[in-house]
Amino acid sequence: MENKKIPAVLGVGNALVDVITVLENDTVLEKFDLPRGSMTLVDSALSKKIYDTVYSAKSEVSTGGSVANTMRTLAGIGGKGGYMGKTGNDELGKVFKEAFEKKGIQTHLSHSLTETGRVMGLVSPDSERTMATYLGAAAELTSTDFRPELFAGYDYLYMEGYLVFNHELIKTGVEMAKVAGLKVAIDLASYNVVDANRDFLKDLINNYVDIVFANEEEAKSLTGKEPVEALYEISKMCELAIVKVGKDGSYIKRGDEVLKVGTIKANAIDTTGAGDSYAAGFFYGLTNGYDLETSGKIAALISGKTVEVMGANLPDHQWPLVKEEIRKIVKQRK
Repeated sequence: MENKKIPAVLGVGNALVDVITVLENDTVLEKFDLPRGSMTLVDSALSKKIYDTVYSAKSEVSTGGSVANTMRTLAGIGGKGGYMGKTGNDELGKVFKEAFEKKGIQTHLSHSLTETGRVMGLVSPDSERTMATYLGAAAELTSTDFRPELFAGYDYLYMEGYLVFNHELIKTGVEMAKVAGLKVAIDLASYNVVDANRDFLKDLINNYVDIVFANEEEAKSLTGKEPVEALYEISKMCELAIVKVGKDGSYIKRGDEVLKVGTIKANAIDTTGAGDSYAAGFFYGLTNGYDLETSGKIAALISGKTVEVMGANLPDHQWPLVKEEIRKIVKQRK
């Protein structure tokens, strides 16, 4: 990353591999007692049984995990970034590493004797998606995996909210990032994550975090308030607060600057990864020096495009058109 002109983002999260298989019927769901449309945490043995039962040459394998989705999308737009996580020393671990490096994402992956975490995505004939998630090696990321040299060349640290359950891990990461001079951003992940860690999160944000991404449920869990009031409350704790309100867009506040950004017209078929894509678009704007409104519009564009496809990642052939739309947004601001 020598002579870089665009600030880079280091993402840290659960490194998972999505294995998506279209089912002929729901017999497999019944066999493994997986409720249709649910996300069920499973152990290694059950995950392997499901994998061995459904995997075929038609199965689609791609990288997964919230911040991993963000970093992959940021790279797709043309942003600079790296990714830290933990995988197994196995075939799926190789798949994860190679997919990221192919996108130009710097990888900082440590390895475990445990298998790479995977999400078995089982798609019923009517497109209903049922997920069986095995965290595997991803859950073994620890504070000792952080090294001071990791932060060299980066300007932002983006932490996955799901890691908040490991207080020592996330606090070590943000402390070291601040010492290295990075801005720290966090996505609150899920309202139940916030519910279980509210006091810790408030302390973390007040003392270390510069940017907070939250949807309205997460913002309410943190502050007890509705979106706009929650925005103001969160902005007292950090430099930049973003509260997403689904199809109604998002609210953004930095200092005395407050704005509302709408959404694009989209034929939504799957909201998986919409928030991850929003963060990617916003980071693209920030790292290119665009104002908050432009960054928010780019975020809304990428998020809107994502809900029009199955899964969290846009297919490669769509990126040229998306980049052209971004150029139009940027041109309107000049």
